[in-house]
Amino acid sequence: MGSGVFAGVFPLEETWAVTDKEGVSVGEALAQIGYIGEQTPGEHPIGAYFEAHIEQGPILEDEAKTIGIVQGVLGIRWYDCVVTGQASHAGPAPMRLRQDALQVATRIMQEVVAIAGRSEEGRGTVGSVQVWPNSRNVVPGEVTFSIDMRNLSDALVDEMDRQLRAFIAEIERESGLQVALKQVSHYPAAPFDAECQQAIADAAQRLGYPARPIVSGAGHDAVYMSYLAPTGMILSPARTGSAITKLSMPRRSTSPPGPTCCCR
Repeated sequence: MGSGVFAGVFPLEETWAVTDKEGVSVGEALAQIGYIGEQTPGEHPIGAYFEAHIEQGPILEDEAKTIGIVQGVLGIRWYDCVVTGQASHAGPAPMRLRQDALQVATRIMQEVVAIAGRSEEGRGTVGSVQVWPNSRNVVPGEVTFSIDMRNLSDALVDEMDRQLRAFIAEIERESGLQVALKQVSHYPAAPFDAECQQAIADAAQRLGYPARPIVSGAGHDAVYMSYLAPTGMILSPARTGSAITKLSMPRRSTSPPGPTCCCR
């Protein structure tokens, strides 16, 4: 959020007005801790931007690499999908006459994963599912679920979108059920500066840190900062291979390799 305001992507006043689940706005929270400043966002000049972060994934730990030289951040597209069938009693409703929304939704979910697997850096995730009426003895009448698709370039994300929509059209014809797909967010892919990547590689070599090129599947401040200046990013291995759990943290070190490479 802060980097987006700094880069001019998000208007300052609108960002201040965003609230959390308790109804506290960003502006109110900043004021409470004395962080409402007078400087105009983005007026501070920068020559280049480097960001160090834990990987939020398992690759570096799996390959025993200390430094990930980020080539860029994957493009992201989010959708909400709703499959509408007909709720009916599990006993009286024969299989041939059912309009089971969950069975159709499951096939779409499986296709999301299959589409992602067709390209090396593809990602496909269904992370949220709501089934109605969500009863043990009722055939599901409606299923709402999220879709998260990512890939290395905007063109590849477009192709994933095309394949998804084609599959949905086919399954609507086959099942007779209605499927509504709504795109709710789109984040363009963000390639990082080649000279910044080389500077990170040179620093890792001088310091004796094993390194490899890598893409970041998660969004970072570096994405928005790349709109303003040459940008590079360094990933360090997360001990558990994920930044979602409490146990995820960089390996213990008296001099953390990622920040050290940034300083060099």
